[in-house]
Amino acid sequence: MTGADVLLLALGAVAVGAGLLVVTTRHLVRAGLHLVVCLGAVAGMYLVLTAELVAWVQVLIYVGAVVVLLLFAVMLTRAPIGASDDLDRPGWPAALVGGGAGLGLAALLVDAFRWTRVELPAAGTAERLGEQVFRSWVLPFEVLSVLLLAALVGAVVLARPEIGRRAGTEREGRR
Repeated sequence: MTGADVLLLALGAVAVGAGLLVVTTRHLVRAGLHLVVCLGAVAGMYLVLTAELVAWVQVLIYVGAVVVLLLFAVMLTRAPIGASDDLDRPGWPAALVGGGAGLGLAALLVDAFRWTRVELPAAGTAERLGEQVFRSWVLPFEVLSVLLLAALVGAVVLARPEIGRRAGTEREGRR
């Protein structure tokens, strides 16, 4: 076992541990911060696998944008900062479904490869990746940006319900 293998296993353990903390914590803000750790560990795994561009995209897009958007939405909707009773549900059904899905995927993986070595293609370049992103994947990126914008507008509307009420009461007062 090489040093890269050990580092990959350690980062995988951090990612899985932080992912478990995301779904088990009762604090919404802490769940967002655990998500930052999980996504950072995944970026570290990309670095160990010498995919530097993908690692930095992971940090910029997921850690930088999605988690900030999540925390911004939490602040705008005035969600509870402390422990929330809404998040205190029995976890055994979710653990059962998650464990079953994990075991099923592991069985599919073992069945598909049968522990054989897979020859890897030549390493990609940033130029080839850029061509694929801006030719084949432009529409999904644009749809995602519209979805995130709609979520942000929805969070603002939910955070400021008095705006709609004020306009309705002014119209009633004029009659």
